[in-house]
Amino acid sequence: MTSILTNTAAMAALQTLRTIGTGMAETQQQVSSGLRVETASDNAAYWSISTTMRSDNKAISAVADALGLGAAKVDVAYTAIEAVIDVLSEFKSKLIAAKEPGVDAAKIQAELDQLKGQIVSVSQSASFNGVNWLDTDIANINDSDLNKVSLTSSFIRSKDGVTIGKTDFHLSEIALFNKSSGGLLQADTRKMLTLGGIRNYDTYMDAQGIIHMDTTNTVIGVRAVKDFNFTGPLSVGAGDTISFDITVDADNPADVDAPHHPGKTMQIVIDRTMVDTLFPAANGVISSYTQYASLLNHALSQANSGASATTYVDNNGNPIINKIGIQTQENSGLNGSSVEISNFVSNVGSGGMSNSLHYGTRGSGMSLLFTPFEVHKDGDNLDGVELSFSFGVNGAPATDHGFNRTHVNQLLGKTNGKVETSDEMVTLLRSLISADWPDVIIEATGSSAISVRSDKTVDRLSGARTSIGFTGISVNIEPLAEQNVLDIDIVANPQKLDVYIGYLEVVTADVIDAGATLGALKTRIDMQENFAQTLMDSIDKGVGRLVDADMNEASTRLKALQAQEQLAIQSLQIANSDAGNILQLFR
Repeated sequence: MTSILTNTAAMAALQTLRTIGTGMAETQQQVSSGLRVETASDNAAYWSISTTMRSDNKAISAVADALGLGAAKVDVAYTAIEAVIDVLSEFKSKLIAAKEPGVDAAKIQAELDQLKGQIVSVSQSASFNGVNWLDTDIANINDSDLNKVSLTSSFIRSKDGVTIGKTDFHLSEIALFNKSSGGLLQADTRKMLTLGGIRNYDTYMDAQGIIHMDTTNTVIGVRAVKDFNFTGPLSVGAGDTISFDITVDADNPADVDAPHHPGKTMQIVIDRTMVDTLFPAANGVISSYTQYASLLNHALSQANSGASATTYVDNNGNPIINKIGIQTQENSGLNGSSVEISNFVSNVGSGGMSNSLHYGTRGSGMSLLFTPFEVHKDGDNLDGVELSFSFGVNGAPATDHGFNRTHVNQLLGKTNGKVETSDEMVTLLRSLISADWPDVIIEATGSSAISVRSDKTVDRLSGARTSIGFTGISVNIEPLAEQNVLDIDIVANPQKLDVYIGYLEVVTADVIDAGATLGALKTRIDMQENFAQTLMDSIDKGVGRLVDADMNEASTRLKALQAQEQLAIQSLQIANSDAGNILQLFR
């Protein structure tokens, strides 16, 4: 139908032309920008992803830059470490040369002083951008919260959000010098002191370079003994006697509560017949302290008294003249340890003996002198420093125990690994010992005193059969280095030459370990740098797949749309020409 009001064909052609125009505009934009998703209106999902990933790529690029900065610091430190290793090797060779007879120690010391200066110079020069890892100023270089160095190594986006990956290491592993000490070439500051009183003294090196370690802290009871000095000679004739009652192993009221066992009592009688039996040529005369001790011992043994007589020697093995002791053998089956002489009667003289009562000591209790201490970390390993010991009472099989920083922190609710009061030390000891030794009482008796003892209501034993204490005391990082490389002086301390050589062996190994740490860190950084670059390339490819235009397809489509546009224009012209023919009818 032909209408003078509506040109349907022209409208259709015009609509087609508009559609083609829109398509051509989009395609021309893709061709000119190279993107098929350039704005959010093109594809909201792909635009959002591509925008986020481009932002991440910039962050990863920044991480790569940070890795480069970290690598530079590592390279500087590693170069200095290599130089120091060479100097230490030369240092050691000079010390070995000093052992040769006739060598001028003063001249060698002058060379050593120059080498010391070179070590200091190298360590102080190992700085990059104001950062020096070999010459530090850290209050406590063994505290991993203070000595940790974190290098940016990665950018991570996960469902939980964005995080920056770090590569950590500790300056305690590589620092040669630290202002407050503790560097690899300085004395180790992780002193464990007395472990809160578990041992009597801290590990130390004496002037001769000998290491002293207190591995045992025990108390041992002493059996009861009556000592006296012999006065003689004694002449025992026919009908003469020396008699007394001896009581052994009675309970000491000062040690245990009632009831108290009275002990075992036997009567001892010495007469001429006994003297002649032991000393047939003496004609009844006891002329020396050794004879009197032998006579008493024989009489005590014959009576099955549970006691014996003895003589003494001094620390050099020399006899202590005239000194005699009568002691319990603690074989009566009783708990106590005592010797009592009573009802002493003699018509030839006492020989120095008299009525008396002596108790043995109870060795199942000890007092610890508490001093505060810290269980240190070992780098980032909280459990790196381990303390161990064995504990036993009265000769029973000892039990093994140990603790570390984590145990202390969890037990005391701390984070610093410190045992700062006697009450805290009591809590620590109970956590270790009480399960195996429920009858051992551990309590603070003052701010610096702790009592460790068996419960006397359960353990009534006394004398040499009693003991309590710690054995096999060990700290796994001891002995600690107590020498500073800068303090080595073979002129002032020629006796320590071997100690110096041994020390150089140890610290050289430590510095080599520091170099290995830096080398491993450098390898990690290089790998991370390569990965960061590869990751950025991969992200670029992934984003490209989402938003980049296919130029072959776009150009082909553009040509097709241009042809369609020409056809649409011609179609529009034809549609308009029909209207012109109608107008001819009215002329």
